[in-house]
Amino acid sequence: MDKVVKSDAEWRVQLSPEEFRVLRQAGTERPFTGEYVDTKTVGVYSCRACGTELFRSDTKFDSHCGWPSFYEPSKSEAVTLIEDRSMGMTRVEVRCATCDSHLGHVFHGEGYGTPTDDRYCINSVSLRLEPVE
Repeated sequence: MDKVVKSDAEWRVQLSPEEFRVLRQAGTERPFTGEYVDTKTVGVYSCRACGTELFRSDTKFDSHCGWPSFYEPSKSEAVTLIEDRSMGMTRVEVRCATCDSHLGHVFHGEGYGTPTDDRYCINSVSLRLEPVE
């Protein structure tokens, strides 16, 4: 997979202001406002910035946290995990491995009935869903 490297100016041309804030500045969309929070559509979720496949709908589950939740990425190399000590706590940030865009955070051991016991809590604005028929 080839890395996508662009300047902030190039990203600002490609992305909306909200997409830029979340994807490139590690922002967070407000809970329960994203377009994919309650989506049940079968398909593939890709990075909104570069188009890399990140998650599949068969790993999406209802966590009722306010953001789309997945129990694993479609391929382990699709995302990178980085320790995040912002906001006065230690979390694990999830980024697109291709373009280094911020996607959200992953939490482990919360007791959800999923095969991995992981919750990839991902901003809708970081994703683009392509339905599969």
